[in-house]
Amino acid sequence: MAISAADVKTLREMTGAGMMDCKKALTETDGDMDAAVEVLRKSGAAKAVKKASRIAAEGICRIACDGNKAVVAEVNSETDFVAKNEVFQEFVQKVADTALASGLQGGKDGEDVAALLEKDGLNDLLIEKTAKIGEKLSVRRFQRVEADVVATYIHGGGRIGVIVAGEGASDDAAKEALSNIAMQVAAMTPQYVSRNDIPADEVAKLKEITIDSALNDPASLPKPILQKLLDRAVNEKLWSDEDIAIYEEKKSNMNFLFNFLSKEAIAKLAELAMAGKSEYLSDKIFSGLVEGRVSKNIKDISLMDQVYVKAEDGKQTVGKYIESVNKSLKIAKFVRFEVGEGMEKKNEDFAAEVAKQMNA
Repeated sequence: MAISAADVKTLREMTGAGMMDCKKALTETDGDMDAAVEVLRKSGAAKAVKKASRIAAEGICRIACDGNKAVVAEVNSETDFVAKNEVFQEFVQKVADTALASGLQGGKDGEDVAALLEKDGLNDLLIEKTAKIGEKLSVRRFQRVEADVVATYIHGGGRIGVIVAGEGASDDAAKEALSNIAMQVAAMTPQYVSRNDIPADEVAKLKEITIDSALNDPASLPKPILQKLLDRAVNEKLWSDEDIAIYEEKKSNMNFLFNFLSKEAIAKLAELAMAGKSEYLSDKIFSGLVEGRVSKNIKDISLMDQVYVKAEDGKQTVGKYIESVNKSLKIAKFVRFEVGEGMEKKNEDFAAEVAKQMNA
């Protein structure tokens, strides 16, 4: 049976498949449009299976919002080029819209994704878009937020998606404040709303890391402790003659000493410091240094303790900013998705790939 160009065009518009694939499907089904659609769907599913082992760590985030409810979704593609494709972007928005309508909660670790794909023909649409775009596409995760007031923010064309939820107020001032905080979350990457939300074991781990990093960086140690380490290295001849001579020459001005010491000499100081770890833990000066650094790190990961990026005095914290807007307004939670975070990325060597294809 002869297949007309008009039929090929109609099938292509219906499915988004390539022209030759449409013609082949119509030929196989003797021009039966419905049967041809089914052939293309099966073909698309087969192609999707073949692509399943590929790494898809690019993509975009999209947000769907309805009053005091919002969903942020991340869908991955293999390349950044596809992430800029309008067809792909429309599909990601469809994922977010479907997630919002579904009532599913989702989660940062991909909870409820399988259930979401069963909604509104989303899995069939994923297969169709995979076949049409020609790359592995993956609905990685989504998360729903509902509160008295929510604010959303998309950064970098979809590289980062943020939702901030507030309780206690829902007026325009509260909405504007949360919109500002959403930008803060995108820029400053907090991990917790407040320091009270940080688990005790994580604080303990942070303290341990801070202690070890301080001891392994002798130049940053309090002067009394550093001097003891230097005296040992010199008096016990744990350094080379050259490093000892450098120390004798520079000790009157210690500010630049570490610019001249060898890597081996600095490593020996760190070794001595780590060996005396139990002793330094009881030293008040060292303990003060550690507590100061831990406090600074906690401020970095705690949203309410961070310096508000729009603070006119450069000092006002996010907590103080929220309080200045409305003392009843509280940040209940935030969600921050960044495309590909925590995923293995494929290292592309385009020169090698081209050479491989030419040789083939």
